[in-house]
Amino acid sequence: METLQHDVLIVGGGGAGLRAAIQVARGHPQASVGIVSKVYPMRSHTVSAEGGAAAVISEEDSLDAHAYDTISGSDWLADQDAVEVLVEEAPREMIQLEHWGCPWSRKPDGRVAVRPFGGMKLERTWFAADKTGFHLLHTLFQTSLQYRSIIRYDEWFVTSLIVEEGRCQGATAIEIRTGEMRAIGARAVILCTGGGGRVYPFTTNGNIKTGDGMALAYRSGVALKDMEFVQYHPTGLPGTGILITEAARGEGGILVNNEGRRYLQDYDLGEPLDVRDPNHPQKRTMELGPRDRLSQAFIHEREAGRTFSGPDGDYVHLDIRHLGRETIDKKLPMVRELAVRYVGIDPVAEPIPVRTVVHYMMGGIDTDIFGRTTLPGLFAAGECACVSVNGANRLGSNSLTEILVFGARAAEAALSHAGQVGPTEQSLLAESVAAERTRLDETLFRSNGGGETVAGIRTDLQTTLEEGAGIFRDERTLERACATITDLKKRYEKLVLVDTSRIFNTELIAALELGALLDVGEAIAHSALARAESRGSHQRFDHPERDDVGFLKHSLAYRTEGAPRIDYKEVTITRWPPGERVYGTA
Repeated sequence: METLQHDVLIVGGGGAGLRAAIQVARGHPQASVGIVSKVYPMRSHTVSAEGGAAAVISEEDSLDAHAYDTISGSDWLADQDAVEVLVEEAPREMIQLEHWGCPWSRKPDGRVAVRPFGGMKLERTWFAADKTGFHLLHTLFQTSLQYRSIIRYDEWFVTSLIVEEGRCQGATAIEIRTGEMRAIGARAVILCTGGGGRVYPFTTNGNIKTGDGMALAYRSGVALKDMEFVQYHPTGLPGTGILITEAARGEGGILVNNEGRRYLQDYDLGEPLDVRDPNHPQKRTMELGPRDRLSQAFIHEREAGRTFSGPDGDYVHLDIRHLGRETIDKKLPMVRELAVRYVGIDPVAEPIPVRTVVHYMMGGIDTDIFGRTTLPGLFAAGECACVSVNGANRLGSNSLTEILVFGARAAEAALSHAGQVGPTEQSLLAESVAAERTRLDETLFRSNGGGETVAGIRTDLQTTLEEGAGIFRDERTLERACATITDLKKRYEKLVLVDTSRIFNTELIAALELGALLDVGEAIAHSALARAESRGSHQRFDHPERDDVGFLKHSLAYRTEGAPRIDYKEVTITRWPPGERVYGTA
């Protein structure tokens, strides 16, 4: 069998993974870099990001202002040293992307355009129309192609990390095309696999977002941090979950209930400004409050009977008609395309039906500001990691910035570690392949089982999380969710695959993804049960107030043979003491 060895192995070929690979290749051309991705990189979920990436550019703005918006928006759970790194390095990353060819939208005078985004008091979101993730990922992918030291393993699925002598030394993976189990040795491994939104039934996340990297780290003894904080986005299309970007509200779109009323004025998110006039100088409006508050407001409207009813659930209207066809086609062309294609509505003439939808995980693999985990040799960046810059609620447009800044930083730290250790022993690679092949044969390709199916367990898991750990939770719903997930993990042990072939066995991949989803769901439910307060996206009916004395700290979920062990560590406070989250008029 061919020997596969790299100095740095990156798991995940999206924005964070490609940025990390480029960082290694540019500064250290002698270093070997491997990228393992279960999909072709241009199908990574970064491509779906629409609105933009935050970075200070205007003279009216400042790094401190960006930092404060991020920290207060996080309900003071973000580590402030990590936030300061994010805002300081963000402008350089945006300019670097410009030099690599990212087509940022421009003002008439040629300067880079910025738009307002939720929770940001000033306009600092760089954008490329409303296809920012598409252009950003294209730019990174095309840039990566010029480096011969970057070797890609497209459509390979990582099944385990190789841990020996107290450090991570590589990974085992299935080559999906052949079904062959392979081992890849590495002096350092960076996990860049994205989030796990598919643990919920209604999400903006594509089918590939199954928490694979989080589960790999969790099973290797690394804690999953702040997993109780799951972000709902206020504007998803009913039925599909497709995101209608926050940029639509940044350009002046408004949310209206079934009374024709702009209902957010009832929820302490600022005074309503007259944005129906397209010539109005855009300021921060109610619709650009933080995502957790807007999603909670939707639930209150639904309970009051002020939402519309449809075959795919309740919804409200997002109205952008007042912007006019020219503005919509120039700045929001994808919004118009999605509305026409998926709900048969032209937003130039009709309001768009929208409802809350799971969008992002603030929690993830516990890392420091260099992407290092507690397992030597293992690093993480992007949505699968929790550095933490997002705390209890992420501000829109900070996520693309995060994958760039911390993808690059994780790469530098991984390279430093790689220079201090030797290559993985060939005997260890052979043993790892044999052990992993046996594990899968005994657990998934067995002939005796209880008739459980991937779809059946996955559906029950998604229903459990939505009902027990949705926008609002309490002790009763969370305890029930924890108990149900324990039962689902037992049912997973009885799973038997119908397809026993090895070549392009999509049922096998779905079964492996389900295992990751169960781990992620377990960490969410138990972390949420332990946090007896309401903060950001974690809202407890039975503990409605924020408790800084008891819970101004990060949760840490550690995998055990039974229920996960929940521990805590302090939030890093540098210059901004915790205060009340206030959203008045700009």
